[in-house]
Amino acid sequence: MPHLAAFPKAFMQALCKDGTMRVSEWIELAVRLDIDGLEWYAGFLEMADESNWPRFRRQVEDHGKVIPMMCCSPDFTHPDAGFREKEIAKQKRWIDMTHALGGSYCRVLSGQRRPELSIEEGVRLAADCIEACLPYARERGITLIIENHYKDDFWEYPEFAQKMDVFCRLVDRVRDPNFGVNYDPSNTYLAGEDPLELLRRVSDRVVTMHASDRYLKEGTIEDLRREESGSAGYVKRLSHGEIGKGLNDYDAIFTELKRVGFDGWISIEDGVDGMDQLERSVAFLRRKMAHYWP
Repeated sequence: MPHLAAFPKAFMQALCKDGTMRVSEWIELAVRLDIDGLEWYAGFLEMADESNWPRFRRQVEDHGKVIPMMCCSPDFTHPDAGFREKEIAKQKRWIDMTHALGGSYCRVLSGQRRPELSIEEGVRLAADCIEACLPYARERGITLIIENHYKDDFWEYPEFAQKMDVFCRLVDRVRDPNFGVNYDPSNTYLAGEDPLELLRRVSDRVVTMHASDRYLKEGTIEDLRREESGSAGYVKRLSHGEIGKGLNDYDAIFTELKRVGFDGWISIEDGVDGMDQLERSVAFLRRKMAHYWP
């Protein structure tokens, strides 16, 4: 049966930018939930001090939870080779961070979709950088997971591999037992595409999942499909919502994951409207997981 984790979606500004929340405070909030683990973020301000890494691991494990997944955002599609080497070095440090926290999965991304970048060149650059990190990850027992992502908060351009066809080309290019997919159904809507179609194309490579949901603030799903202004338009039309009450069909998602034998981590990206909302999302997912993996 899969395991359930939570990510501090509502507290990223406080944990990563202004420091108004301490990581220990997030831990104490999260461990009250009916979850098995806490997904980590490499950009928590306090993670800059490596002496904090074992302390946070102990605090989580003292509550009977674990830190299975690390969320980070390398930019592997920059045209400058020196820049890419620095991103590889950062990714290796994040792998070390994951290992120190007791985790098994560390996210990678493709990089930014720079206007001058061709599809073939972008896939090659991203694949080469991911493959450069894989031996380092393998030595530490870490699986690198690529997410069908939208855009890092600090990037100028959206994700290079945001669109389904590009994402699948990149996933197909990197064939390694220590590399898999972190599937996020909501991000597919941001690309104007069908999350179930993407899942069917990559389900045999999915090792972790982000559980989230989106709802339309205005218009219809057909309006979303007709958008021509790019990803920025999708973001304005879509908003995060409580899991089970948005656009995602979790029965169809879990049916497909069960079919391929998925038993990895499902991490909740929710709670932007408070811990009560996050608790309801946990309860929804627990019911669904118990149904599909009794």
